[in-house]
Amino acid sequence: MAPKQLFRFPPGEAFTTLLQRNKEWAERVQTVRPSLFPTNAQGQSPQILWIGCSDSRVSEACLDLLPGEVFVHRNIANCVHNGDLNSLSVIQYAVQVLKVRHIVVCGHYDCGGIWASLTTKKLGLIDNWLRGIRDVKVKHRIELDAIKDPRQKANRLAELNVIAQVHNVLRNDLVMEAVGTGQLQVHGVVYDVGSGLISELDIPEDEDQSLYYITEN
Repeated sequence: MAPKQLFRFPPGEAFTTLLQRNKEWAERVQTVRPSLFPTNAQGQSPQILWIGCSDSRVSEACLDLLPGEVFVHRNIANCVHNGDLNSLSVIQYAVQVLKVRHIVVCGHYDCGGIWASLTTKKLGLIDNWLRGIRDVKVKHRIELDAIKDPRQKANRLAELNVIAQVHNVLRNDLVMEAVGTGQLQVHGVVYDVGSGLISELDIPEDEDQSLYYITEN
């Protein structure tokens, strides 16, 4: 089978090309799974929250699941900042309302946000967003400085960033409560853009997690 070509707008054609592709896709799905769209029209009950990077090469599609099975939040370099109302609102809705059973934080190799964080070049507004990753870089600077190959260093920082973001998720009071009652698990994975495979990372225990616990009393 010939490899699928990346989508490019044909010369002289506009957004209507995508609308036609959507129509054809919906018809194909309807043929294979006629109950999918009517079921989705009744509401959603996904068991997975996917927190990933906005990179066009990386998406929850790698899980081979259907529309309605994954609740998704994506941003530059899959970050979960403690002051970001977007990601915090997504987590709250996923845990409290949808009652997902798994949260997956997915980073990836060859991540632009990671590469940028390894430099000292001033980039503008995004520098504020990348600050959390640079904090991870500083925390692990001895390990990272020992890695001479730039790509290996970037890949390792991508993994360390996933670990840090998993810890940030686990410091969320709603997540802590759900994990404590056995209703939720949090995972950290990294996606290889060169193979399409994800690997689960070993997440070390967060020694400071208990300091973030909040009670009603």
